Amino acid sequence: MAGMRTRATMRGSDPSRTTTAARAANIAKLLLHECTLLLKSFREKENFEPNADGRLVSAPPASSQLDTRDKLWRLHSALEQCHRLLERAIEKEDEELGRTETGEYENTRRTVKNRLVFLLSNTRELLRAAGGSTVLTPSVDGSQSDGPTTAFELKTWVYRVFVEVEHWSKTAVTVLQELQSDTAMEPSKRSTRSARR
Repeated sequence: MAGMRTRATMRGSDPSRTTTAARAANIAKLLLHECTLLLKSFREKENFEPNADGRLVSAPPASSQLDTRDKLWRLHSALEQCHRLLERAIEKEDEELGRTETGEYENTRRTVKNRLVFLLSNTRELLRAAGGSTVLTPSVDGSQSDGPTTAFELKTWVYRVFVEVEHWSKTAVTVLQELQSDTAMEPSKRSTRSARR
């Protein structure tokens, strides 16, 4: 019986998973929009657009061969790394660059961080419902590194962190919308099969 429940959940018949997937997809869309605003605000504030080549987050490559659980695990792991990087970037930026004011940039930065935490909570819930583990991939270029040493390097690194959060927000929108549509389609496939019998 438990095996049947797990299999049904993996197929997407769990109504709470559908609701969580829809909520998570909406949160990801909001996060993506807020990341765009944050990057724009950063570029205006710093008056330059640094090069953001290379990834800071270490995650297995995307593949159409991955099942739902593996896609969710990959996404959750990457978002968790983004969260650690973002927290460190905010801390370093405030500490090293002496940011004490609370203007539009700081408010947007805080909103992005809070939205990311909310998205993480929802992807964790989806991953558990799919029978997955929340053990994460360690970051290759993440929070363990010594980090930037000059103000310019710090600003460039902070920008790269914001770009990384934006990238994984886009990925989250895609993965969660796929999950939502797969979940919505699954019951209709089963009812069609049942009608044929």
